[in-house]
Amino acid sequence: MSNHEKQSVNLQINGEHYHLEVLPWVSLLDAIRENLHLTGTKKGCDHGQCGACTILIDGKRKLSCLTLAVMNEGVEITTIEGVASDSRLHPLQQAFIDYDAFQCGYCTPGQICSAIGMLNENKATTREEVQELMSGNLCRCGANQGIINAVMAVKESVSYE
Repeated sequence: MSNHEKQSVNLQINGEHYHLEVLPWVSLLDAIRENLHLTGTKKGCDHGQCGACTILIDGKRKLSCLTLAVMNEGVEITTIEGVASDSRLHPLQQAFIDYDAFQCGYCTPGQICSAIGMLNENKATTREEVQELMSGNLCRCGANQGIINAVMAVKESVSYE
């Protein structure tokens, strides 16, 4: 097989199954946005430096610009479109609204997915640790305090699962 032939890949995204034919070098980010038209995941730097493309793979944070689509068969991928359930916002989505944790909103999907993954890791116990563990997701508008406030509110609430 030449490198210019498309490869089949079966992806499970937000509980749905998708079959794609992609070139071997297509990033998961591009497959999600361009092939599946799930545009909530944002392309920022395309080099793994800004966090705008953060998604969840098996509940863990992953930069979708740094992984190939063909490498993600057999995992559960969650984008921002899949974090709400039963027509209810995820607690972090609601907290971002309640704590005014966004301005332009471009980084928000990646911030929320990263925060969900960080909370799943259960490593952050203090505000400073949350700030450090969220430092890979940049907000160029300066909503960082609101973001940390929102994450801390959810972290401290009983309702987070």
